[in-house]
Amino acid sequence: MVDVHLPPTLPTLFVDLPRRLDVDAATVDEAFDRLEERWPGLRDRLCEPGPRLRPHINVYVDREPAGLGTALAAGSRLDVIAAISGG
Repeated sequence: MVDVHLPPTLPTLFVDLPRRLDVDAATVDEAFDRLEERWPGLRDRLCEPGPRLRPHINVYVDREPAGLGTALAAGSRLDVIAAISGG
């Protein structure tokens, strides 16, 4: 299981989506697939077609920058962070 931490903006868009949950996945991409199975449309908020991460989404595995293909080990922490911009 992987410890997934989501940005505070996502739970407001999906019913019963917690900010922190455990997911059984081998890669970041697979973790997003598991989330999509339970909360359809969530993957579209995180990824562009291709697939690739949306420009404003940053992903870290065990505090290291990661991408969709990054491997996850049992007990890993996956942080999904929405960048803030403005001026």
